[in-house]
Amino acid sequence: MPHVSPELLSVLRCPMTGSALVQEGEELVAAVAGDSGVKPRYAIEDGIPLLLPPELLAAATAAGSDQHDSARGTGQTA
Repeated sequence: MPHVSPELLSVLRCPMTGSALVQEGEELVAAVAGDSGVKPRYAIEDGIPLLLPPELLAAATAAGSDQHDSARGTGQTA
């Protein structure tokens, strides 16, 4: 199970609620529920917390990392 250090957890905050995060298994969970009444949950991949709301995480995953590098070396801006 990926473990997030206590030092990192002490400074991380939920981007949706602003509350502290606690690790539960392989996820970080906000200490406070959001507007929907549900505590936001965030995956941890390779020891790195993915602190994006679900809709943005899905969009980032669909875009793929190669799109961000496509303008590199061509003089174009992304």
